[in-house]
Amino acid sequence: MNRICTLAILAALITGCGQTGDVEVTDDIDLVVRCGTIIDGLSNKAIGERLIVMSKQRVSAILPANDPSMEDVEILDLGDLTCLPGLIDMHVHFDGIPSDADDYTIYLRRTPEDTKQLAAELAKVVLDAGFTTVRNVGSYKAWVARDLRDQIRSGEVVGPRVRFAGPYLTIPHGGGDMYIPGIDDSEIPDYYRMGVARGVEEFRDRAQYAVDGGADFLKIIASGAVFGHSSSPGAPEMTFEEIKAVVEVANAAGIKVTAHAHSAESIKDAILAGVDSIEHASLGDDESVALAVEHGVAFSMDVYNGTYTEEVGEAQGYAEEFMQKNEDTTEAQRDVFRKALAADVTLLFGTDLGVLPHDMGTRQFVEMVKHGMTPMHAIKSATSVAADHMGLSTDVGAIEVGRYGDLIALPGNPLDDISVLQDVRIVIKGGTVIHHD
Repeated sequence: MNRICTLAILAALITGCGQTGDVEVTDDIDLVVRCGTIIDGLSNKAIGERLIVMSKQRVSAILPANDPSMEDVEILDLGDLTCLPGLIDMHVHFDGIPSDADDYTIYLRRTPEDTKQLAAELAKVVLDAGFTTVRNVGSYKAWVARDLRDQIRSGEVVGPRVRFAGPYLTIPHGGGDMYIPGIDDSEIPDYYRMGVARGVEEFRDRAQYAVDGGADFLKIIASGAVFGHSSSPGAPEMTFEEIKAVVEVANAAGIKVTAHAHSAESIKDAILAGVDSIEHASLGDDESVALAVEHGVAFSMDVYNGTYTEEVGEAQGYAEEFMQKNEDTTEAQRDVFRKALAADVTLLFGTDLGVLPHDMGTRQFVEMVKHGMTPMHAIKSATSVAADHMGLSTDVGAIEVGRYGDLIALPGNPLDDISVLQDVRIVIKGGTVIHHD
C-alpha cells in the first residue's frame, strides 16, 4: 500500500466526520476502507459514505468518501455494502459442538489435543460469521479457551478476541458437571471437573483456582443446564452463600461474574449475591426483572437457540430429557426477554454457540427484533453495549477513532431488514481482512 504524510492525514482527521481529538495518526497505514453506509455502534442513525483509515491495527481516521488526501492510496471499496463494528457474542463455547448432545461419551473419546484442534477450527468459523470478540463462558476442559486466546493473540491461530472464564463453577452432578448417566465419576478425567465444588470454602478455592489460571471473568451455574443430565433448569443448585463466595473472589481480582440461571429463585439469589450478569433467565418473574434493574445486572438471553434444538434435536438423537427441557424454557425465556426489554434491563447479545452451530450465531438478531427490540438496539447489544459491559469500550464495539479496526460488511441495511446480518460478506479484524466473499 502507498504511504502518505502524517500531516495530510491529521488535517483530514480534523475536518472529517466529527472524529477529532488527540489521536496518534501515523503514515503507516494498514488499510483504508470505503463504506457505503456505516452503522457505527454508537449513533442512533446510519452514517453516509465514509473512508475508514486503519493504522497499527486501530482506526486512525474516519474521512469523507472522496477525501483528497486518499487519492493515491489503495482503497478496499465496499461502497455497495453496509459496514458495522465487529460483532460481540457473550455466550460462546469452543470445546464442543451441538451434535455432542446426542452422545456425551464423545467427551471421553476426545483427547485434550483433539479439543484444542476443534477449538482452533471453531474460532475461525465464529470469526468468519462476523464475531470479532467473544466471551467463552466456561469449558469442560478448563484451559482450552485460555490457550486458544493466547494462540490467537500470538497469531498462531486465526480467531476472534477471546475473554474466557476457566472451568464451570458448579455443584457435583449439577448443570456444569461432566456427569454422564451410566458412567461412574471415577471414569471421568479430572480435567473435566476442575470447577466442581460444594460448600462456601470449596467454591472459594475453585474460584481462586480459575483466577490464578488467568480467567478474565468467572462463570457459575446457579441453576441447571438444559443440556445437562439429571439437572433441572428450574431447580436452584448453588446456594446464595456459595455464589457470594465466588463473587468475593472475583471482586478481589477485579473481574466480573456471570451466572447461568433459569429459575426466578436462583436469578434473585445470584443478583443479591452480587453477580454482574445472568444467562438465560428463562423462568424469571417480575420480581427478578425488577431486581436486575435495581442492581444494574445485565441479561444475556439466547432467544433463538430453542428453535434450532426443536428443529434438529430429535433427528440428531438428543436425549428426550434435553428436548423436554428445551420445550419448557424456550417460550418462557422469550416472555422474560420481552419483560426485561420493557423494564430497560441491559440486554447483551449472547447466543449459545455450543447448542447452536458456530456459524449460525447471527440468526438470533431476527428473534430479538421479533420480540420487541428495534434493529438498532439489537445491533448495539452486540457491539457497544456488550463492549461497555466487558470494560472494553476503548478497544472494540464501535467504528470509532482509537478502537481496533474490527469491521464487518454486508449487503442491504439491517435497520430495514435485520436478517441481512446473516449474510456477512467481509470480516476485518485489527485492520486485516480475515474473510472476503
